[in-house]
Amino acid sequence: MNQRAFLLSALAALVLIGCSAPAGKPSGEAPKEEPFKVALLTPGPVSDAGWSAMAYEGLMAIKDELGAEVNNQEAGGTQIKDAMRSYARQGYKLIFGHGFEYNEPGMEVGKDFPDTVFVSSSGGQTATNVGAFRFYLEQGFYLAGAMAGKMSKSGVVGMVGGDDVPSIRSTFKAFRAGVLAANPNAKVQEVFTGNGQDPAKAKQATEQMIAAGADFVIHQANAAAQGVFDACKEKGAYAFGANADQNANPSGAVIASAIIVGKPAFVALAKQVKEGTFKGGIALMGMDKGAIDFVVNPAMAAKVPADVTAYVDELRKQIVDGKLTVPKDEF
Repeated sequence: MNQRAFLLSALAALVLIGCSAPAGKPSGEAPKEEPFKVALLTPGPVSDAGWSAMAYEGLMAIKDELGAEVNNQEAGGTQIKDAMRSYARQGYKLIFGHGFEYNEPGMEVGKDFPDTVFVSSSGGQTATNVGAFRFYLEQGFYLAGAMAGKMSKSGVVGMVGGDDVPSIRSTFKAFRAGVLAANPNAKVQEVFTGNGQDPAKAKQATEQMIAAGADFVIHQANAAAQGVFDACKEKGAYAFGANADQNANPSGAVIASAIIVGKPAFVALAKQVKEGTFKGGIALMGMDKGAIDFVVNPAMAAKVPADVTAYVDELRKQIVDGKLTVPKDEF
């Protein structure tokens, strides 16, 4: 073979090699789709059987139903913005902050990451890629207050909060309204311990309320709620669960729970982000959408008089039908 023929043969071989797909990779295969990544930030441990646990269940539903890659961590105070930025840099498309305190940081960080959506549960600030969905938990708290107002023998009931934030104050406002609607002469006590992760402080505050006459106590204390339940059990008072269904708490003190049914809302939000249809705004999720409920503990149902059950059921119907608007603060 002469030199020219050899060069032509070699060139033809190179062209064939260049046109062939690499071994094991079919020609024309589409680029691998990037995973849909969702992160959750909570103010306390997701094992709290309450507020943070409810959000974690929503995150797991997103993973199961949408095939998302998920991650979560506790983050409060100065940690919030750093955690948001870290997840955004890692390609997370939805970062959910479970609480009012995550709304403002989401607004700030969202400016630097326009391709990531930041959503908080509660909060009034929004942007193109920043929003909130507010659970109308006040409705459940109102029914708890109505039950307490009707059943209290002392005419004194209590509310124990951990962190003093607008969203918690709003639920307490609704509880108070429910109590006074049922018993205008009732006395409603309120205390904030300043720490939703400290059961000892919550227990001490509850014991003081019970000593002052309270025989029904509701909480917004996150992981510290166990202190409320333990105090009620030891001192013979009834407790209400909040955020999640806490009726089965080992203390045996929980007579009913005002709960958030969060999974459908979490999945619907994530689906909007995944499909690119999300628009910044605030969605109010209440009983009419199946997002809020008030559930009596089956093990204690016999302790609730029939007339009280009927009264609470009628109030529930009025709320769902839009005939009763439960008070809530705007923030």
